Amino acid sequence: MKQAIVARTDLSMGVGKLAAQVAHASLQAYEDAPTADQRAWKQEGQKKIVLKGEDDDQLFALAEAAERGGLPHAIVRDAGHTQLEPGTVTTLAVGPAADTAVDEVTGDLALY
Repeated sequence: MKQAIVARTDLSMGVGKLAAQVAHASLQAYEDAPTADQRAWKQEGQKKIVLKGEDDDQLFALAEAAERGGLPHAIVRDAGHTQLEPGTVTTLAVGPAADTAVDEVTGDLALY
């Protein structure tokens, strides 16, 4: 079990902003997962990877692939209180789900 979080590299988010957006995505996708998958992921150590995404178009395409695969996922839009305009898409989380299922959606992306 793992979760992949894809963060946009074209926004030049500060380290703190990036960390917050990744956390938002992780929690939102976790809440979308079936209870059995939530439990299994927690018992296995909550494995996460953070990957580089090019832009919002890529995040939406990956979200569609996750949807087609029946995987829990979440797109995060920033509230706009600090560095970004309100509604800016920042991150996508896919999973928690089986490693192979998450890799089918995000396996071609580079580590952040």
